[in-house]
This record gives sequence, C-alpha cells and structure tokens, in this order.
Amino acid sequence: MSKLTTKVALVTGGSRGIGAGIARRLARDGAAVAITYSKGAEAAASVVDEIEGAGGKALAIQADATDADAVVAAIEKTVAALGKLDILVNNAGTAIPKPFEESTLEELDRVLDINLRGVFIATKAALKHLNDGGRIINIGSSVGERMMTPGLAAYSATKGAVKMFTQGLSRELGNRSITVNNVQPGPIDTDLNPASGDWAEPQLALTALKRYGHVDEVAALVAFVASAEAAYITGANLTVDGGTNA
Repeated sequence: MSKLTTKVALVTGGSRGIGAGIARRLARDGAAVAITYSKGAEAAASVVDEIEGAGGKALAIQADATDADAVVAAIEKTVAALGKLDILVNNAGTAIPKPFEESTLEELDRVLDINLRGVFIATKAALKHLNDGGRIINIGSSVGERMMTPGLAAYSATKGAVKMFTQGLSRELGNRSITVNNVQPGPIDTDLNPASGDWAEPQLALTALKRYGHVDEVAALVAFVASAEAAYITGANLTVDGGTNA
C-alpha cells in the first residue's frame, strides 16, 4: 500500500513548477489530489491528465490565491468531489526580483497578498474541514531564514513571516495531532527561476552542491512530511537548498 492511500490533498498553485511536482508526487504516493490555479487552465489540466493517466484521482480548480471567496469555494469543491481533506500544501507564491527602492507599492502588495495573505486565507478555510491528524505544509524559501540574494528583500520578508506563522500555528493545532511544517526550497530549476536564467549564477555560487535543485527533490520532502512517518515533526522549517544556508 502506498504511503498516502486514502488521503486527500489540496495543493495551491499546483499547475506548474514546484506545485505541479508536489501534486504528482502526492498522487504517486496514493493521495487523491486537488490543485488550484490562477491562470493557465491548460497547464492545470495537463497535471490532472498525467495523474489520472497513471491511475490516480485529481481535480483542478480555478482560484486566485488572493481571492478569499474563490479559495473557500475551492476547498468546498475539493471536499465535495473527493470526500474529505487531510493535507493542505500552501504552495502558491510569487517573487518580483528587483532592488527594493525600484519596487512599486503595487508590486509589494502583490507579493504580500499571495505569499502571506494567501497562506492565511487557505489555511483558515481548510481548518474547517481538515481531519484530526492532518497535515499543513507551507512552501517557504531558504531566503526566509537566511537572506543573501539582493533583489529579494520583500520576498524574503514574506517567507520569513511564513516561517513564524508555521511555528505559531503548530502550537495551536497540536491537540488535534495536525502537524504544521514549512518546507524551504533554495534555487530550484523552474520556469520562474530557471537554472539558465539571469539570476542563476549568484544563486549557484551560494550552494554547497554547485547546482540547482530539481522540483522532484522538493516534492520528495513534502511527501515525507505528509506521511505517517513524519507524525512527530511539527513547527519545523525544513530546508532543501543544496547547502545554500549551510
């Protein structure tokens, strides 16, 4: 039996990159998986098709992470379609790399709204349905713990906030055996942060392994934290960054 058989997971921002990799891995480990997406219905449908083609069960729901009503509706649809909710992965996020002085207030508001307020919205809505013994897994960032990359000051501040939210919420949910953990990727090769991109060289220089990470390497850690084997891990900030923060 796969580790997550009988479990139902919701991955926000699951149509591409790290989110899609997490959705595919959770499904491969036996979970029924719902994903939300803001734009890119075709990409979301492709993830669902891939999961279902491998014998899994999946659902894609359009919901902008900053739209509270849409997120609440997405969680309701997940429970209605898949029967329950055991795992919430708060993956939806964004970065607008540029010197802070050049950032507009609109850009700063967007980073805050998606990366922090979006986590609050999804978590609050999910807690009404999340089963005891469930899992909340936030996708933070290595720069939320140690900041060495110019141009990401605001982004790192939101991920630092996610780190502390994780620790605080774990204290509130322990009596329900719900674990709350924060997985912090370093430089991961995605379309938003490609290993061949303009920002790659300084990020590579900071790693101990001298390479970008792969989406599947983040997904593997998420899958472990979601499993019964990680039942005694909560309030933790688990970094998968190739030694960037070493």
